[in-house]
This record gives sequence, structure tokens and C-alpha cells, in this order.
Amino acid sequence: MEYLPIFLNIRDQRCLVVGGGEIASRKAAMLMRAGARVHVVAPHIDIPLLEKLQHADGSFRQGNYSAADLDGMALVIAATDDEAVNRAVYDDARVRQLPVNVVDAPALCSFVFPSIVDRSPLVIAVSSAGKSPVLARLLRARLETTIPATYGRLADICGEFRPLAKQTFPDTNARRAFWERELQGQFAELVYSGRENEARAHLQNAFAASGPQQAGEVYLVGAGPGDPDLLTFRALRLMQQADVVVHDRLVSTPILDLCRRDAEFIYVGKARAAHALPQDDINALLVTLAKQGKRVCRLKGGDPFIFGRGGEEIEELAAAGIPFQVVPGITSANGCSAYAGIPLTHRDYAQSVRFVTGHLKDGSPELPWSELIHEHQTLVLYMGLVGLERICDQLVAHGMSADMPVALVSQGTTPQQKVVTGTLADIASKVADSGIRAPTLTIVGRVVELREKLNWFAGADAPA
Repeated sequence: MEYLPIFLNIRDQRCLVVGGGEIASRKAAMLMRAGARVHVVAPHIDIPLLEKLQHADGSFRQGNYSAADLDGMALVIAATDDEAVNRAVYDDARVRQLPVNVVDAPALCSFVFPSIVDRSPLVIAVSSAGKSPVLARLLRARLETTIPATYGRLADICGEFRPLAKQTFPDTNARRAFWERELQGQFAELVYSGRENEARAHLQNAFAASGPQQAGEVYLVGAGPGDPDLLTFRALRLMQQADVVVHDRLVSTPILDLCRRDAEFIYVGKARAAHALPQDDINALLVTLAKQGKRVCRLKGGDPFIFGRGGEEIEELAAAGIPFQVVPGITSANGCSAYAGIPLTHRDYAQSVRFVTGHLKDGSPELPWSELIHEHQTLVLYMGLVGLERICDQLVAHGMSADMPVALVSQGTTPQQKVVTGTLADIASKVADSGIRAPTLTIVGRVVELREKLNWFAGADAPA
């Protein structure tokens, strides 16, 4: 370990920045965020830096650096492009045993600035000891994506309850177990969703009970159309803390792999005429698992409220008094159209878009055909592979032009994505010849003409 990682309290302390340019301005801003009183010395000081100093009650001296500038300072930064000045600052600071950092000169630093994930009062610092700042920033970016912005508020509220926690649980191990449970359970989720008063009340009740809370919870999570990169941060967090994962057929294996490894996985997928579990039984299963005190992730392909029957499931949960959360997902229409290079709306082609299900009931599509016939509207059909020929015939019979462009996307957003394009007159035969399979999404409209120009997906498919 080349540097000892510490957090230094510089609030209301005087800190010196030597240099007046852009880099000096960035360093001064970081010191100000930590509450320091910043003093800048430089022959020339940029206006943005002057404005920062004035706003934060800082000070400056326009002129050349001298050792006297170190008087009364708690920390020193040299950010000039003059190596002799930087060396002088370092040498003078070391004589006075002051922490000193010379920008882009690791050999002249008694401390280095890490890449910071700021969820104050929770702060995470990542350092490469000055050897690869870009690598440290990339790692910080990864951490930013996995740590909710509300972690700071979570830490603040935990701080409020520390005295009560010590009083309720004198034993250190019992206290630690309590916080581990609450920080992965309903208390934390209430804070994440901005319901802080409810979170405080929950903790009060938990302390009064002096034991684990038995109520379970259900997370209704949209897993998106298939690409794991399209998951939301919140979805990923809940997937990784659930005790049980109840998932559909349309949830891809790479997404399931991101769930908590030791969770119980229950498959309840539905294919055409082959349901692993009827919907009423799925609803009852969610209630039963939650009543057992389990955290249940109900993982659905796409978005749970767009042809996902999520509304039916939360109706059942609400009736049973089960706490639940709903996490929207990127619906297949958005994901598949984007990966296929087809904008759903475009000023010159379509000013509206309509989502309908192409699923057949009793052998015939039940759609309001006359309402779907608009020249400047994009029509998106979910689950329409089996009835594609009948759907095309009905659209033409009700007045849509037979040369209307159509695209059918199979296994969209995944490496197996395939796209077949054509018109209402010939798309059914093209799809039959292609051998593609469900899940599919059908896009009908002039926007399909833009595919050859806008397609960026680096998959194996090509415009038909």
C-alpha cells in the first residue's frame, strides 16, 4: 500500500492553492466542497476561479509564490505549469510538515486526490496512487451506477438512531445483525423512495419489537427486453437483495445471472398455450411467499405495466396487505425499435405511436382495426408472430396500404436479434421463410423506411 487512505477534516481550515488556471480551479472547488477556506496565489487568476473564491468567502493574492504564503495553512496544493515553482512549494511544505500535493507529479506529493463517490456523509474514495487516474475514474463510474443517490440520507437517518440502537442492543453482534437486516430491507427501501418519515416510524417499531420484522415484501421489477445493460439501477439493487426470484419466460439468462446467487428461483413462464403456472396461481404464490417474511422479486420481461399483467398482481398484493414496489422497465417496443434502428416517432413520418397486443384469442385477433389505420402513426404489436398473416390481412382490409413498411424483430436487444423487413403484402411470407422464433415484436409504419439509414446494432441481422 503506497498511501494510507485517510479522510482529513479541513472544515474552516485555511488551505493554499498555488496556481490560477483551470486545474487550480478544480482543486479549489474540491477543497471548498469539504468546507475549507481557500487562499489562492498566482500571477494571473482566471475569472471562474475568482468567482468561486468570492462565492465561498475565499481569498487570493495576485503575485508570485513565496514561502510566507504557507503561514497558517493546513494543506497545500501546487497547480502551476512551472516545475521550479511546484518544486519550491513541495520543498517548503515538507519543511513545515504540511500535507502537499503537486498536480500530475506523484513524486512531489505527500497525499494524492482520489476519485470520489460522494453520497455525503458517506464518501467512497478510489486511488491508483497516481499511476492511472483514468482507471480510478472508471472504477468510480462503476460504483456510481450501483450506489443509490439516497445513500447519504440513509446514513444520516442511521446516525439519528445510533443512540437508540446502542440502548436497545447492548450486545455488539446483535446490534450489527439488526442494522444488516434493516439496511437490506424495508427501512432502506423507504428511504430510497423518499418516504423518510415512514422509514423513521419503521425503525421505531423495529426497535420496540427488539427483533426481526416478519413482514415480507414484493418487488415487481421490469427486466427490459433482454439486454442486461438496459436494467435500471433500482432494478439491479432489488434483484440482488431478494430472497426469492419469481420470473417469466421472457427474462434472459444474463439478467437472471445478476440476481442474488443464493436466492430461490421459481419459473412461472407462459408460452402460447403452455403456462407453467396460471396467473391466479402466480398472484397467490406472491402473497404466500411474502407472508412467509420473504423478499420476493417478481421479475418480468419488458415493463410490468405494459401487457405484463402487473396490475393484476399488485391488486392481489394490495388486497392481502402485502407491501410492494413497482420498478418500471424498458418496454420491448422501445428497446427493440432502438436496437433495430427504427425510431417509433419522427417528425416527417409518424407523429403518434400505438401499442397493441397481437396475441390471438380463440383463433382470431380481437383488435379495433378501424382505429389502427392512420398514415402518420406507428403501430407496435406485441406477441403477434403466430397471427401475423391474419393481422396484415385485417389491416389491409380496413384501409391500410398494402405497401406499408413492416419490421418484425425477434429476440430484440440480445446478441441473437434478427430483423425481417417487408410490407403488409409480403412480410408474413418473408418471416415464414426466415425461420425466426418468438419472442417477437412487429412494427408497422413509414418509420421502418429509416432502418437502413439509422441501424447501428452490430448484430448478425441485415435489412431484408
